[in-house]
Amino acid sequence: MTKDQKVVAIQEIKDLLQDAKVVYVADLEGLNAGKSSDFRRQAFKQNIKVKVVKNTLLQKAMEQIEGVDYSEMFQSFKGNSAIMISETASAPAKLIRDFRKKEEKPALKSAFVQETFYVGDNNLEMLANIKSREEMIGEIIGLLQSPIQRVVSALQNKPETVEAKAEEAAPAVEEAPATETPETPAAEGEAPAAE
Repeated sequence: MTKDQKVVAIQEIKDLLQDAKVVYVADLEGLNAGKSSDFRRQAFKQNIKVKVVKNTLLQKAMEQIEGVDYSEMFQSFKGNSAIMISETASAPAKLIRDFRKKEEKPALKSAFVQETFYVGDNNLEMLANIKSREEMIGEIIGLLQSPIQRVVSALQNKPETVEAKAEEAAPAVEEAPATETPETPAAEGEAPAAE
């Protein structure tokens, strides 16, 4: 590879990484052409960009990215490497995990997800279980709606409860005056007798 070709390759990698919030580096070595093509096809369906890169060029590109220090990932850049860029934090990990149900590879080398670095294939399951922003927002909304729904339900049932209490109280009110009326004249009659 000539120096100019390296410069172009580094720039392509930088363009991919520039605003990426989710970056995975995977080992695709050992996948034949058909399996590699199948992996790429599945990645494309899930809006995951996959690019096989040379480790030295990837490291140089990452060193030139401003705002993120990727140096924690550099130790994992050995052998065959492919970068995977996604908008969804768990999508590349799920793709790797699902693909490995049939194959030995791909393996996770490292990842940069939600401003945190993960190095090693042992992090794959944890990364696959990370909730996306939309899922987290949905759960938060659900949690917030639950008490509100209880309050709304209670308020909707409240008029019925008030009416039921009013009906229960109404007969008691009618009986009370009837009981008080006879006692009142007797009390009045006793009072003059005492005078």
